[in-house]
Amino acid sequence: MIVNPLLDFSNLPRFSEVRPEHVNPAIDQLIAEARLVVGKVSSAESVSWANVIEPLQDANERISRAWGAVVHLNAVISSPALRDAHNEAQPKVTQFYTELGLNRALFERYKALAEHGSDLSDEQRALLKHELRDFRLSGVELEGEARARYAAIQDEVAALQTKFEDNVLDATNAYALDVPIADLAGVPADVQHTAAAKARDANLPEGMARLTLQAPCYLPVLQYAQSAQLRETLYRAHVTRASDEGAVQFDNGGTIERLLALRSEEAKLLGFNSFAELSLVPKMADSPAQVLGFIRDMAKRAKPFASRDFEELKVFAKSELGLAEVRASDVLYASEKLREKRYAFSDEALRQYFPEDRVLAGLFRVVQSIYSVRIVEGKASAWHSDVRFFEVLNADNAIIGEFYFDLYARENKQGGAWADSARNRRLVNARLQTPVAYMTCNFPAPVDGKPALFTHDDVITLFHEFGHGLHLLLTEVGTLGVSGFGHVEWDAVELPSQFMENYCWEWDVLSHMTQHVETGEPLPRDLFDKMIAAKNFQAGMATVRQMEFSLFDMRLHNEAPVDRGGLLTLLSDVRNEVSVVKPPSYNRMPFAFTHIFGGGYAAGYYSYKWAEVLSADAFSRFEEEGVLSPKAGAAFRKEVLGRGGSRDAMTNFVAFRGREPTVDALLRHNGMVGQSK
Repeated sequence: MIVNPLLDFSNLPRFSEVRPEHVNPAIDQLIAEARLVVGKVSSAESVSWANVIEPLQDANERISRAWGAVVHLNAVISSPALRDAHNEAQPKVTQFYTELGLNRALFERYKALAEHGSDLSDEQRALLKHELRDFRLSGVELEGEARARYAAIQDEVAALQTKFEDNVLDATNAYALDVPIADLAGVPADVQHTAAAKARDANLPEGMARLTLQAPCYLPVLQYAQSAQLRETLYRAHVTRASDEGAVQFDNGGTIERLLALRSEEAKLLGFNSFAELSLVPKMADSPAQVLGFIRDMAKRAKPFASRDFEELKVFAKSELGLAEVRASDVLYASEKLREKRYAFSDEALRQYFPEDRVLAGLFRVVQSIYSVRIVEGKASAWHSDVRFFEVLNADNAIIGEFYFDLYARENKQGGAWADSARNRRLVNARLQTPVAYMTCNFPAPVDGKPALFTHDDVITLFHEFGHGLHLLLTEVGTLGVSGFGHVEWDAVELPSQFMENYCWEWDVLSHMTQHVETGEPLPRDLFDKMIAAKNFQAGMATVRQMEFSLFDMRLHNEAPVDRGGLLTLLSDVRNEVSVVKPPSYNRMPFAFTHIFGGGYAAGYYSYKWAEVLSADAFSRFEEEGVLSPKAGAAFRKEVLGRGGSRDAMTNFVAFRGREPTVDALLRHNGMVGQSK
């Protein structure tokens, strides 16, 4: 038996057995083995897929699977020991992949294979095209000092991105606000129950509650708490996390400045004018100017609707809630009250209809209907008792993929929601390796013997992440690197996830996935009709908020690097251009913007909105043929999900839709057609 679970690639990851002391020995061994393979391949006299690509893929996949497990565990069950092990191993992994990208001999063999490999499949040619581009973007053609400097930048950037995420997580976990439970008037009972339990765990006096910045606490307080002072206090703590306005030990200001400088330097080393230009090379968009034009066009279309939304909110808040002004900390509260009055239902009342198991059954029904697969619960080693494991079966009951759900928020788990791969689909010598994915969310856990209850927004998030999961699980590509969402253009990778969100607004879906937690009744049709009427409630405000983030990100990475002061000035300029809700001066949104400073969305946040254009247009075919149409589902699976990165994203879209995308369906779905009044 293999002692170190990170070195066992025979089947599913042995997550429950991984300990911090396993991390570095495993990574050291795998990198050493991979370097031997790289040396052998780089000096090979003959060049073929079998003696160049496959050995490298074998070695690199072992590293990526082991390291992927470590990164995942550090995100979902972080501990000081695991974080230390992760941070010790990360420079080694970064250095290995940097030297791989700088390996000129290897690059020449890839070129030779691309030019002379007459027996290659279309998938293999697609991979070589992507890999040759990535070699060039990895500095393989650099010489001398520039080459060494590029490698040093990669090491430092990787460490800084991890530090950024650690600071956000630590700042979030370090905050607690202790208040009398009487101050939580208006807050849902289960949130109060959890806050009281946390207070008892902290040995606080009876009648006290402990609030945190975890989403299942923070968001309901901002949305429902009657106390404006409490909302302001928690809002301020949230928007100043990891900044100079918060605890100094978590301040991300210096990390941001250094990251921006290094990204700009990297771009210039590779011959680009800005990091934004470099970032767009593997994306659908052609240039920063094109992206900025798209963002500003969407903002221009949405802003009249956003202005109308906010004016209506201010009038309502003044006349009905006694708020002379609507501060940023009041927006969720006032909006919820306006929604309740206008549409006669609340998010909290709606939440009672979405118990976890019913929601999952409804989600699986959609997938099974349109893609002709079956999903059953299974058993596997997991990292936490909350985690559930499932198998995806084809018509012959053969496993075509497996996945983990980790749905509840908890301490020492990064916030937000994401999906990733534990193992990718691969076909080698007629042996098929099936994909394994995990999907992570931060929903409220079950409370007081009741099942976990999801808001409708939570349901949308779940469908979104499952769309990413399906991209991994339903791929039909057997070539590692272009299966799943491997090498899919970053501004198209959100298409499958945004596409799934559309089902959360369909009666034939919701009527089968709801059951009131007390009465057992399904969602009433009249309540669904109210939801539809409210669907585009403040859609204008939501759109300009996305455009604020997108414009800030693209301008930040397309203009000269800025210091802390310049960062905030740029943010103010962006808000003046596109926003209707002006946050207070202490707001430090960028300091916790993990998508662009910790994740992979730097100069790419616009991808979410561009993918909405693609997804709305793709879903319009289902609207035409039937939202659960197996025929349309089979086409989407074949031409989009199944193809992965083996074809350009635009080619995939046109093959499915019969034409290039337009924004018409998105504007219609968001109710932003005609003139605002």
